[in-house]
Amino acid sequence: MGFSSTYFFYVISLIWLLTFVSNTNAQLTPTFYARTCPKLHSIVRATMAKAIANDPRMGASILRLHFHDCFVNGCDASVLLEDTPTFQGEKNSYANQNSLRGFKLMDNIKRNVESICKNTVSCADILTLAAREAVVLLGGPTWKVPLGRRDSRTASISAANTNLPPPTADLATLISLFAAKNLSPRDMTALSGAHTIGWARCATFRSHVYNDNANATFVASKRSICPPIGGDDNVAPLDMITPNRFDNGYFKSLMAQQGLLHSDQVLYSGGSQDPWVRLYSKSNRALSKDFAAAMVKMGNISPLTGFNGEIRRHCRFVN
Repeated sequence: MGFSSTYFFYVISLIWLLTFVSNTNAQLTPTFYARTCPKLHSIVRATMAKAIANDPRMGASILRLHFHDCFVNGCDASVLLEDTPTFQGEKNSYANQNSLRGFKLMDNIKRNVESICKNTVSCADILTLAAREAVVLLGGPTWKVPLGRRDSRTASISAANTNLPPPTADLATLISLFAAKNLSPRDMTALSGAHTIGWARCATFRSHVYNDNANATFVASKRSICPPIGGDDNVAPLDMITPNRFDNGYFKSLMAQQGLLHSDQVLYSGGSQDPWVRLYSKSNRALSKDFAAAMVKMGNISPLTGFNGEIRRHCRFVN
């Protein structure tokens, strides 16, 4: 092999290496699918709009799916994986088994995307986009969603049991769990605003309405829904004021000592987050700005990019 051939081989090898490194460490960008799937946003938006028109609670469900995904080993769609004879997913963890829904809707969105852009868009990106559309369709803020995530081939039920904040968590525990994901206490409080469109099962708020010193009228109304024994699957809105609209009603509820979960009310209990709760209760604009910024930050938790992970053909199973 002559000098020119050797040099040519060296240059090609260097270009390949640089491309590999670049792709492996690729940064997320809102324009990632601009050429490969230009209709992606409209497909996700239309499918979410139809689902929420049929069931407004589905917006909160998809938003919750995204949160539970990102807090367990990053935003990689691991939460969507089903158990198999040789694989244990995260759906049956203590934190997930009775609180997550929306998996069929994710199947539907993925199917609609695949019909136009086959083997192109990850389930992780679809879930992130769907969460944004859920907020927008229910009257909340919008934001540019960085894209380019790939899907994991693994899941962790143990991480799902330890990384997700329980409804009984105190303020110090919440701050610690969010800090572990590089989210500040301010991010945490803004993200808790997602509960303005959420509902919770009696099993998650029973101890709060029977054991904590909350608003007496509020407690009485919730005890009628959630008896001391039984009724675990009865549900109540986390925001009593406007449960199907994304606004600052949740924070107004906290200031009135009407937080449905213990982990809600500790955000306004004479502690460090009181000023943020007061701000968001007074200003939808401040809430929208901080929530959107925190959602982008949360969506950037440990994404798989480049040659890591895969583009799942079906969100429930690895390829």
